[in-house]
Amino acid sequence: MSIETRILPELREVYSQFPGFELEKNLEWSRSLVSAASVKKSEHVNTTSRKIPRDKGEMLVKIYEPAERTNDLLPAMLWIHGGGYVLGHPDMDDKLCERFVQTAECIVVSVDYRLAPEHPYPAGIEDCYAGLVWMTEEAEMLGIDVNRVAIAGASGGGGLTAALALMARDKGGPSIIFQMPLYPMLDNRNITPSSHEITEEGSIWNRTDNVAAWNMYLGEENNASGSSSYAVPSRAESLAGLPPAYTCVGQLDLFRDETMEYVARLAQAGVDVEFHLYPGCFHLFEIFAPETEVSQRAVQGYMVAMARALHPNRILDI
Repeated sequence: MSIETRILPELREVYSQFPGFELEKNLEWSRSLVSAASVKKSEHVNTTSRKIPRDKGEMLVKIYEPAERTNDLLPAMLWIHGGGYVLGHPDMDDKLCERFVQTAECIVVSVDYRLAPEHPYPAGIEDCYAGLVWMTEEAEMLGIDVNRVAIAGASGGGGLTAALALMARDKGGPSIIFQMPLYPMLDNRNITPSSHEITEEGSIWNRTDNVAAWNMYLGEENNASGSSSYAVPSRAESLAGLPPAYTCVGQLDLFRDETMEYVARLAQAGVDVEFHLYPGCFHLFEIFAPETEVSQRAVQGYMVAMARALHPNRILDI
C-alpha cells in the first residue's frame, strides 16, 4: 500500500508537492530545500546573534528573549535545529523559537552546530554541548535561571538532544530539568519495521535519505563511532538519571519505531516521559503543513509541555 494513501487528507497536497531530498546526488540542492524563508519578526521577541567559543574556533548562536522583560531571571531552552545532521541552520526555526519564547516565557538559545559530511561526528554534539555550557556559564549576563534549563530539538536535532542529555549526565555537566527530542533520529542501524516502510522517492525523509545521512555523519568511522551513545543515542546502555522527556512522532514517520522504543526504555529506566503518536502524519508534518488542525494540535502540545516543565510551580492558562 502506498504511504500517500494513508496520509491524512489535509496533509496530502503538501506531501505530494515535496520533491524529495537527494543527499548523495546533490547535497547542496537538498540543503536549499530547508533554507530559511523570510518571515516577519515578532514585535514581542528580541533576537540577537553572537559568536561564542567552541573547540578550535567560534560558533554562531541566536538568542531569543521577550521584548519587554523585567529583571527577573527567566528559564531557558537550548534549541537544536533539525536536518539529519547534514542540513539546516538556526534561521529556519526563527518563528518556532519565537513561539517558544512567548508560550513558555523563556529565553531560547539556538546553536549553529557544524554539519556533516564536512564535519562528521563528534563535531555536532560537541558544539551542542559547548552551547549548553556557554549559556549556563553566562547565565547572569543572559538573565537565565540556571535551575530551569531545558534542551530541545527536532529530527536530527532531536537525536542531538537525546545525545546531549546523555553527555551532560555522564560528564556531570550543566543541570537539565527537561528534554524534548521531537521525532528524533536515534539509530543508525535501520532495522526497525518503520525504517523499511518509508522508501518511496519524494517521501519527506525516506530510507535512502536516512542511510546516506548516517554515513555522512559517522564518516569513515561508521562502525567505531556508531557504538557511542553520543553518536547513536539508541545504543546507550542505560537511560537512568536522565531528565523528564516529551516527544511525539507521526505514524508514517521513518523514526516512528525508534522513537517508541526510546520512549519505552526511558519509562523502564524510571524517567518520566510523555509521548504522542499522530496517525496519518509523515515526518515534519507540522512544519510542512502548519495551518492544518493536526499540526496546530501537535505544536500546541509540545509548546505547552515546555511551558509546564519550565514553570513547574505555576498553573498555566494556555
